[in-house]
Amino acid sequence: MENGPPAPGSKCWSIVFMGTPALAAHILKRLIDTENSAGRVVAVVTRPDQPRGRGLKLHPSEVAEIAARYGVPVLKPVKIRTAAFVEELKSYRPDLLVVAAYGRILPPAVLGAPALMPINVHASLLPRHRGASPIQGALLAGDPITGVTIMRMVEQMDAGPVLLQREIAVAPRETQGTLTARLAELGAQALLDTLQLLSRGELRETPQDEDRATYTGIIKKEHARIDWNLPADQIERMVRAFEPWPVAFSYYQGEELRIYNAEVVWDAAAASPPGTIVELKPAPTVQCGHHQLRLLEVQAAGRKRIAAPDYARGRRLTIGDRLGDKESAAG
Repeated sequence: MENGPPAPGSKCWSIVFMGTPALAAHILKRLIDTENSAGRVVAVVTRPDQPRGRGLKLHPSEVAEIAARYGVPVLKPVKIRTAAFVEELKSYRPDLLVVAAYGRILPPAVLGAPALMPINVHASLLPRHRGASPIQGALLAGDPITGVTIMRMVEQMDAGPVLLQREIAVAPRETQGTLTARLAELGAQALLDTLQLLSRGELRETPQDEDRATYTGIIKKEHARIDWNLPADQIERMVRAFEPWPVAFSYYQGEELRIYNAEVVWDAAAASPPGTIVELKPAPTVQCGHHQLRLLEVQAAGRKRIAAPDYARGRRLTIGDRLGDKESAAG
């Protein structure tokens, strides 16, 4: 274990916070609410306002909303690799740059802006699940334990030395939504603990083991399309990993069917091709490559989320019906 950078005694760190989604917003709120001698947020950097809703009106990010509520200056650069943005960032004279789910790779000029160092709050136990989707990655992999890592940022993605880690157990029915909320609070507290250690000169760095590194990419809607040839437990993990977005889906008679909740039926013989509905009670059950998946909550295109048995009755599903891709399901 190596020593981290020295801290000059009692110091109130000047912090610029960079982040975008709800996870980052929670961390920012906790950081502002707990401001003390260890640090003070002087500015926030977030993504530009994005169109949302039916009218596609521009809406600020969750981080921008928190910053506005507390009267913290907000920067929303379209491009962060410009001299103008770097100069504006430096004008706040940050000691620390704290980054949480900002959504862009930071160039060297931005990483070099703080006087002390850039810090990242990453929602995994690095070096496992580096990259854009660590929460989904942990659920898809079936990890029993996950957590957060506070690290000093370097140019290589999520490869900087570890400053602090905190673990939590992944619950059996954990979804992306529930795990994100728990990791947001865990990450906020870990960040506050890191700042206290830094202010006392007690922070230490531990290099990551590159041989243990795994990676996650950006999640897109097509990643949530179900292949019924996969084992039922793998599909069930997809359902939980992609809830509330992009939501695991299949097709029935050419219509998209989103699956929000499901459970594995383990003691089932493969008597039908994958994608076949093999039971209707207590809920519609689909044959997978191995074992079966009982659907509990679904949503048809343009409809509300409902219990899967209600969907089955409304669509008059029968045993032997098939779920699958759009073309084959429509045929």
